[in-house]
Amino acid sequence: METGKQTHNEVGRMAAKHEESVDENVLIPDDSEDDYQYEEVLADEAYSMSGEDEYLEATVRPLGEPSHERGTVLQKLTSAKQPNSHIPEVVDDFLRNFLVKMGMSRTLDCFQAEWYEMVHRGVLKPELVEFVPDAYTHNQLLDNELKNVQRERDSFRQAALQAADTQIKLQKERNFHRMQHKRVVQEKNRLVEDIKRLKKHYESYEPALKQLSDKYQVALKQKMLISLERDRASGQANSLEATLHSTKLPPQISSANRDTGPPLEREKTQSKSGKGVRLLNDGVALSDLDKDPTKSTAQKHPKDSAFPVSSRLNPYLGQIKALGTKSKKTSGFHLTNSLKGHTQPISCLALHPSNFIVASSSDDQLWRLWGMPAGEMIMTGEGHSDWLSGCSFHPTGGMLATTSGDTTVRIWDFSQGRCILTLEGHTHATWGSSFHSCGDFVASCSMDNTTKVWDLESERCRNTLRGHADSVNSVTFLPFSNTLLTCSADKTLSLWDARIGLCSQTYYGHQHSCNYAMFNALGNTIASCDSYGVVKLWDVRKVAAMVTKNTGPDPSNQVAFSPSGRTLAIASNDGSVKLMELATTQVSSLLGHEDAVQSVIFDHNGEYILSAASDGSIILWS
Repeated sequence: METGKQTHNEVGRMAAKHEESVDENVLIPDDSEDDYQYEEVLADEAYSMSGEDEYLEATVRPLGEPSHERGTVLQKLTSAKQPNSHIPEVVDDFLRNFLVKMGMSRTLDCFQAEWYEMVHRGVLKPELVEFVPDAYTHNQLLDNELKNVQRERDSFRQAALQAADTQIKLQKERNFHRMQHKRVVQEKNRLVEDIKRLKKHYESYEPALKQLSDKYQVALKQKMLISLERDRASGQANSLEATLHSTKLPPQISSANRDTGPPLEREKTQSKSGKGVRLLNDGVALSDLDKDPTKSTAQKHPKDSAFPVSSRLNPYLGQIKALGTKSKKTSGFHLTNSLKGHTQPISCLALHPSNFIVASSSDDQLWRLWGMPAGEMIMTGEGHSDWLSGCSFHPTGGMLATTSGDTTVRIWDFSQGRCILTLEGHTHATWGSSFHSCGDFVASCSMDNTTKVWDLESERCRNTLRGHADSVNSVTFLPFSNTLLTCSADKTLSLWDARIGLCSQTYYGHQHSCNYAMFNALGNTIASCDSYGVVKLWDVRKVAAMVTKNTGPDPSNQVAFSPSGRTLAIASNDGSVKLMELATTQVSSLLGHEDAVQSVIFDHNGEYILSAASDGSIILWS
């Protein structure tokens, strides 16, 4: 019993000690490493009594009282409010656990012996054995929670230290990048100042550059005018020589000889008759209206020009046959010169009738003249309000016709350096044009499905050729003839009589839209190409396709015969110029453009090929 009383007294002292520890203040050191500003907590707020705290106080207070009144303490313990949070521990088990925990084995043995002795004698009353107050169990739980919180605090402190190190590194990187940014800004400001200084320096040279450019343009125009005047004077001299020679012919020449002789002799004889005959600079005569059975004597307009007779022969046949005897190998062509002709795609190239001068038209609404093979720009013209689709030289070489998306056809005079005539009548964009060999007429084709023949003297449309069911993509005169060749998006080619505006023949065979068609120099063969790269050669007399060659699948935009008539050049949409030998139909390619090739032409002797592409470049192949 004494041992039990001592044990009970020890429990009371532990409770009193716990009660004293509750009243102690918890101090937070000032040198806390987390730099957190803790707010002051008042004593009233920290120890406000709740229902559970009142129970704890009522339970702990009896333990501090004298232990000799055992019954009174037990009664107070039994009268205290029992918590419902969990099942409390029995007093004997609690004491055994406490002694085991403290390592008091001898006291535990004495307690066990005395306890079981009292149970065996029946002295111990079971109703007096109560449960241990819940405060002790709560203390153990709080102790465990405190240890967990301390472990979490240590882990958070370690994470805070790592975050501080990371923040320092990021601040250093930020300072480094800020310094680099300042350096870049300084460099930019310095470059801006240099650019401004160079711009002012360049502006000081602009007047001199403009003056030199004006002088250069004037010199080029003078050079062009001198060349044109020389050609005109040469033509007049040839005409006068032919007239003078015709006056010395014997009067006994019969009409049969005049009709069957060479073209030049026949023209001389017609000049001798002097009946309403006009001579051009190249010596080609226009017939009198009374001799032309296709036209009536009464003209619709007093300034209308007369169409020449269709029985004239090409005076350049001898030169063409001489070129045909020379063998040119298509594999021998290579890139000789390349120049940036326009800032936008080039749509067409045209060759001067007598000189190695090339005209180009572009989507940038400009046309330009180039001196070849050097590639120097001679003249630039502007006036169309939309992209240019084509250009062609007047037979004398002194004028240029251009077609455009603004539906007009413009005639430009090089000697005056301006547009002298604007032909309006098409309802949609015009695609191309071609001069008659006499120089008095020009034909134009359009997206409005028609072709028009314009009279340059009366400045009006003489005939409108209707018959195609879709856009007419190209038009060309048969050399020294009144026959027109057109090709259309309706997959057909047609031959027309320009004097009466009627279709004389239609060629069928293409399966896709025809993009371009032209005659060879002799006028007996037609070459055409379509939007799938198929190229066809047609016999004019048999009205049949002689050769069909597929160079696709990319579209073919234009074809051109060599002066000898043995080679056909094809402008392909795959960026290459394809050369086809007509005798063997073998095809080779010239590579150099970076975009689709839109136009290709030969020079007068067949020694050079010129091609233009959508990248704005012009390439000279020799």
